[in-house]
Amino acid sequence: MAYNITPEFKERLLSRVDIVDVVGQRVTLKKSGKEFSACCPFHSEKTPSFTVSADKQFYHCFGCGAHGNAIDFLIEFDRLNFPEAVEELAQHVGMELPASDQSFAKGPDLAPVYRVLEQAASLYRRQLREHPEAARAVDYLKRRGLSGEIVQRFGIGFAPPGWDFLLRALGDTPADQEHLLSAGLLAERDGKRYDRFRDRILFPINDRRGRVIGFGGRVLGDGEPKYLNSPETPVFHKGRELYGLREVQQVLRQPPRLLVVEGYMDVIALAQFDIPYAVATLGTATTPEHIKRLQRSAPELVFCFDGDRAGRGAAWKALQTTLPLATGQQPIRFLFLPDGEDPDTLVRKEGRDAFEQRLSNATLLSDFLFQHLTAELDLTSAEGRAKLDAGARGLIQTMPVGTFRGLLEARLAGLVGIDSHARGGGNRWSAGQRHTAPNARSQARAGAKPLTPLRRAVALLLDQPALARQADAQPRDWHDLDNPGVPLLRQLIDTALAYPDITPAAMCERWRDSEHESAIRRLSDSGLIAHIPAEGREAEFIGALASLNRTLERERRWQMIQNARKPADDGEHSNATGDFGDAG
Repeated sequence: MAYNITPEFKERLLSRVDIVDVVGQRVTLKKSGKEFSACCPFHSEKTPSFTVSADKQFYHCFGCGAHGNAIDFLIEFDRLNFPEAVEELAQHVGMELPASDQSFAKGPDLAPVYRVLEQAASLYRRQLREHPEAARAVDYLKRRGLSGEIVQRFGIGFAPPGWDFLLRALGDTPADQEHLLSAGLLAERDGKRYDRFRDRILFPINDRRGRVIGFGGRVLGDGEPKYLNSPETPVFHKGRELYGLREVQQVLRQPPRLLVVEGYMDVIALAQFDIPYAVATLGTATTPEHIKRLQRSAPELVFCFDGDRAGRGAAWKALQTTLPLATGQQPIRFLFLPDGEDPDTLVRKEGRDAFEQRLSNATLLSDFLFQHLTAELDLTSAEGRAKLDAGARGLIQTMPVGTFRGLLEARLAGLVGIDSHARGGGNRWSAGQRHTAPNARSQARAGAKPLTPLRRAVALLLDQPALARQADAQPRDWHDLDNPGVPLLRQLIDTALAYPDITPAAMCERWRDSEHESAIRRLSDSGLIAHIPAEGREAEFIGALASLNRTLERERRWQMIQNARKPADDGEHSNATGDFGDAG
């Protein structure tokens, strides 16, 4: 069934839903003043930093930054997609979803693709038990030391030799073959279609809901490539998925760490040795999307690489990808293995305890950064220190502004021998931003941009939509500012005035899937204005609007001066105030 989910329907839905009830069915909440608190379900912690507000209908974690409304919570906790989360909430409060001739979920119907992938996985598992040629696959798995239990747990299967096993089994009609092709299970050449996976041990790849989205195949014999992954499909994207993450979350709701290894067999062997928190990228380098998923899933990350030159090169690339997302709140480590070893062989040789000790002693990101940069430099020379400064400074500046970045800047200054406060633009965190420290962690998560008057007005309005009445009573000169954030602020005010009883959660929900969604999500982080007392927020909002009015007045005076000095046709002044920038 397709549904027509309008902003008005979402507002009605969220007005009936009590987020305390939704979260409380899944997490044990305790009353704490006007709010409810718990240990965050999205990262490991001992002291509760996760709060749920009945007034605002939001949840927020001050530890990992998780934030959103009841729809967002179901998406993250129950691993639903947006349409499924809306349907789940509607059923919860007894609302009927409005039918539509067109689906509100963009793109084609993917149900047949998921269905054929699950059918293929079932067939491959059966072949591992029944096919005459599967004896070689079973022997290989036994030689690698895998038990029948672990093979079953990870759903390992076998694709028989030949070109058309799956084609004959699941491709009876042209429509069936199209589904197999869309799922990446068939390949096509010169107009002929044939099985992509042949004579291989198959490792199904599951998404966070446990649906099969692709396969990795290990060849038996000397064929090439040794490992073959599913191609990119409508449901499988290598740069986003992590092999084994679903299995980790099935065993450990809050894993102590996530260990990122290279291959399928490493993940499975470690799980068999009671290290059930290993995952693997799927034949690609680590991407920012991988890092974000990893950070949301565990309090510590360890990347595992070979200790040779190639392994350290891969580790350096992973570090560069990680830096823009590194805040220091989650330790990120790099483990380099002895020559000739991989996680599979090493855990069998040393055992679980010794292997986990290696993980605890693995090199921290900050240490690896400076070890790599200083490896071939002579820091006793000015030239060596200058080269270190040039190499490290650009990397550190990609990091979110915050304590961790400030500490790395200070460490660099110490190695180079320059006072960080004397350097222009050096350790700005410890000097120029000290007054924002109570709110620094939230600002770093929200994009490390200061709360300009325009951002402050938006953040306050998202937290308390009723403030829109104050905007209606103030001068509106700021409407004429040439700034990409002004139209958004006007829309927010108009929405709040049109719907006087709208909650902060429903207000933010109106901008889902819009061009402003990312800005709205960042600025709805309650931590951004946590330092402003509740009784002072109305004055802060009025003050922010007054500041915008003064900005326009300055712009107009400047323009008048320019017009008096230059002929009118010399060009117009670019009116970029910088109050909002990229609307965030």
